Amino acid sequence: LIFAAGKGTRLKPFTDHHPKALAKVNDVPLLERNIKYLKSFGIQDFVINIHHFGDQIVDFLNKNDNFGCNIEISDET
Repeated sequence: LIFAAGKGTRLKPFTDHHPKALAKVNDVPLLERNIKYLKSFGIQDFVINIHHFGDQIVDFLNKNDNFGCNIEISDET
C-alpha cells in the first residue's frame, strides 16, 4: 500500500494545484521513486490510495503504463 491521499500542506504552494505524491526530487516524482524502489525488490503489486488531486495521480500512472506493475486505486474521496 502506497499512501498518496494526503494534502501535503507543508509542500505549499506546489500542493495548491498538485498532489504531494507528484512533487519532484531531482526531476523524478516521489510516487515514481517509491514504485521503482519497491520494484527493485521484486514487488509488482500495489494499492495506492488517493484523494487530494487524485485524478492527477491516476493520469500519471496511466501515462506511464503503471510502470509495468499491477496497480489498484483506493479512492478515499
